[in-house]
Amino acid sequence: MRYEIHGTVMPTLEVYLSNGESMYTESGGMAWMKGNIEMTTNTKGGLMKGLGRALAGESLFMTTYTSHDPEALIVFTPEAPGNILAFNLGAGQSLICQKDAFMCAESSVEMKMHFRKRLGAGFFGGEGFILQEITGPGVAFVEIPGEVREYTLLPGETMKVDPGHIALFEPSVKYDITTVKGLTNVLFSGEGLFLATLTGPGKIWLQSLPLSNLAAKLAKYMPAKSS
Repeated sequence: MRYEIHGTVMPTLEVYLSNGESMYTESGGMAWMKGNIEMTTNTKGGLMKGLGRALAGESLFMTTYTSHDPEALIVFTPEAPGNILAFNLGAGQSLICQKDAFMCAESSVEMKMHFRKRLGAGFFGGEGFILQEITGPGVAFVEIPGEVREYTLLPGETMKVDPGHIALFEPSVKYDITTVKGLTNVLFSGEGLFLATLTGPGKIWLQSLPLSNLAAKLAKYMPAKSS
């Protein structure tokens, strides 16, 4: 398998599959394809795993695309303006992602629900208790709205983040919620009452445009429903 990412604001992911190679994505995730490609749609792993993925922002059913050509083409596109990130995961290597981040992956990659064990992080962490966990081996692709910045945190090093800007992080990173100090900061800073704290060691990926922020901005220009 080889792949190419084209474009900037609304990129496309072109995946070239050799005979027998396969990729899977959520229902409706494929944009166009060329060649002799077999489609198989199921819950991929059973009903319970399918329900877990649905809670994590993906569809209950997954579609697997298998090539029966020496080189077949399949193209995936993101749901919002932003970036497509590719990760070549080793056996047992995982990433924790925001809900609805998963785009597609080789069939050897597992995508499942990740449940936050810390009560505060679940209630006030922007994405709730449930995230996504992708585990190798294999290549996986995630779609992140806006631009993305990658940081490596040293052991004990902490980054304070507005929770909606957390795109993904390595499992070695500790995620918690802290309160903003000072009444005037809480009331007038625009950051709310809580910030997320990410503590190393490990890599984190932060996004410039949470979809919730974009939706709130667009809502101001939507016509109000008349009574």
